[in-house]
Amino acid sequence: MATHGSRPVRSRMRPGAIGLWLAMLLVGLGGSPPPEKGSGCAGRQDAEADAKRGLEQDASPVDERATRHPAFAERTEEREHMVADQIEAREVHDPNVLRAMRVVPRHAFIPESQRPYAYEDRALPIGQDQTISQPYIVALMTETLALEPNSVVLEIGTGSGYQAAVCAEIAREVYSVEIIESLVASAAQTLSKLGYVDVHVKAGDGYFGWSEKGPFDAIIGTAAARDVPAPLIQQLKPRGRMILPVDSEFGFQHLILVTKDPQGQLHYKKILPVRFVPMTGRIQQPQ
Repeated sequence: MATHGSRPVRSRMRPGAIGLWLAMLLVGLGGSPPPEKGSGCAGRQDAEADAKRGLEQDASPVDERATRHPAFAERTEEREHMVADQIEAREVHDPNVLRAMRVVPRHAFIPESQRPYAYEDRALPIGQDQTISQPYIVALMTETLALEPNSVVLEIGTGSGYQAAVCAEIAREVYSVEIIESLVASAAQTLSKLGYVDVHVKAGDGYFGWSEKGPFDAIIGTAAARDVPAPLIQQLKPRGRMILPVDSEFGFQHLILVTKDPQGQLHYKKILPVRFVPMTGRIQQPQ
C-alpha cells in the first residue's frame, strides 16, 4: 500500500477495485472509511480499547497510595537494598512479597527517634515494650501465608501496623487485633494516613480473634503464645494457613505453620527459631 503523499501509479482498475481505491484515497486525505465487521481496522480498535481498559484495571492501590502520601516515594533506594540484601538473599522469592516490601515505607511505622535505623536488619522498639519485627521475618511470615488477591487475613498483634500494611499490599482485606489501646490508636492513624482503607484495626484480646469477620484465609500472629489458641483454629478456613510464634522447650520460640486441609484436619510445621514479645491477655491465664 502506498504511503501518504506518494504519487499514485496509473493502472486499469476492475470495477470491484474501485471501492478499495476510494478507501485508500480517503486515508491519504486524513479520513477513514467506516470499518467493516471483522476488518483489521475494527480488530485494532478493539485491541486498543481492551488495552486501555486493561491499563485502567491494572492500576494498583500502590500507585494510588503513592500519589496520596509522600512517604511511599521516600527512601526507596534503602528499601531496594533491604530487599536484595536481607530478604532475597535469604531465599524469600514470592514476587508479591518482594514488591510489598519494596513499597511499604517502614520508616513511617516507627517512632521518630528510630527512623534512622528503619531499614536495618533488626527489630526496633515502638513503645509499650513492643517492637516492629525484623524485615526478613515480616517477609518470611507473609510468604508462608501464600496470600492471594482475594485473601482475607486476620492479624493478631497490630503493633505499629507495618505487618498489616505488607499483607494489605497483596490481600483483599486485613483485620488486625491489638490488646494495647495506645498502639491501636497510633497504628490506625498511620494506616489511615497512608491510605490503607483495607486494613481494619480494633482493640481486643487476640486470643479470641475476630470471629464476626471470619473465617479467614490466613492468620498471622506477631506475639508469642504458649500454644495455638483454639479460637484461631476455629476461625481458619479449610485450606487456610496460619503462622505464629509459639513457645517451646527451654524458653525457645519457633515459628509454627498451621494448615487446615479441606476436611478440617490440622497440620503443623516448624519453620525456624525466633524471638518475639509474648502474647498477653487470656493466653497467660492457667488452662
